[in-house]
Amino acid sequence: MSSKVYFTDLHAHATLNLQRKLEILVRKAGIDTIDFDKKLTAIKIHFGEPGNLAYIRPNFAATLVKYLNGKGARTFLTDSNTLYSGRRANAVDHLRSAWENGFNPLVVDCPVIIADGLKGTDYKEVAVGLEYCKTAKIGKAVMDADVLVSMTHFKGHELAGFGGVLKNLGMGCASVGGKLELHSTSQPRIVEDNCTGCRVCVKNCAQEAIVVGTDKIARIDYAKCVGCGQCVAVCQYDAAVAVWDSASELTNCKIAEYTLAITKDRPCFHISFIMNVSPDCDCWGFNDYPLVPDIGIAASFDPVALDQACVDMVIAAPALEASRIYKEQAHDHYQGKDKFTLTHPNVHWEAGLVHSEKIGLGTRKYELVKI
Repeated sequence: MSSKVYFTDLHAHATLNLQRKLEILVRKAGIDTIDFDKKLTAIKIHFGEPGNLAYIRPNFAATLVKYLNGKGARTFLTDSNTLYSGRRANAVDHLRSAWENGFNPLVVDCPVIIADGLKGTDYKEVAVGLEYCKTAKIGKAVMDADVLVSMTHFKGHELAGFGGVLKNLGMGCASVGGKLELHSTSQPRIVEDNCTGCRVCVKNCAQEAIVVGTDKIARIDYAKCVGCGQCVAVCQYDAAVAVWDSASELTNCKIAEYTLAITKDRPCFHISFIMNVSPDCDCWGFNDYPLVPDIGIAASFDPVALDQACVDMVIAAPALEASRIYKEQAHDHYQGKDKFTLTHPNVHWEAGLVHSEKIGLGTRKYELVKI
């Protein structure tokens, strides 16, 4: 049995702008079948690390908030703190980052609440009892909500392969402790021949897990390392590198199980924006040139079908000439080729979708309904 995924392209005109198209899309996709009246409604969104400009425009969030508030919802935008050391690692900096990027009450007309509290310790432990996770540590504000709506910027991802609904919810709603569990299979290593002893990794390691010896070589204390990848992000010499092995596959399976814990036993609805499809996550303080042209907006009650549909649309699209993956000799412009594996050859993005279907989160079979 398949699930319906509703889709609208990005063509607009004087009497039908993109915000209006978003409103029509969610209505056609059936969001009105959810009872929002007086319900605390969490809208899970990524606020974007400052310096990154690929995140969803706050105007879209404001459109959805206005629509749901008209249904009686008590809406709030939310995300959880990050595991790595950045500008979203605690609620104070996280809120400032959200406001800086336009997600503030003056723009979106609802509160912004950091789901796992000041330092990422405010969470609920939800029983999962599945293959990889016995419990899931989820930001309390997400779990306390009556209804959950996700707004996802669909993009590439250096560990998961792509960042879709599953990544936005499973990783994004996890508390700092939950993120530690999800990342625990992906600790980096130091290529000593490349290390200059600059100590940038030391300064940016939130766990104080890296030291530089008298030989000016950085070394990682794996008893402290949580696998957040911040050292990989800041190293300019390719000395700190990710160790993949089966890390991508295991992380994607854990993300699927966390997503099931987050979505079960309450109404959920999901929207994905296939725009500015950057090769890496919005957690970086930059965004590289997109992989493919902007495609559109899709929505569904089924997070697995929605992710699969978005994957298929990106694969079907041609690669942009200035993108990281484009090669002059590729006369087909990689149309029909797997953009995510081309971007990150060592990731196993399909594992998360396969496992999601296995645990009953949704189906990969879908009917695309164009609006």
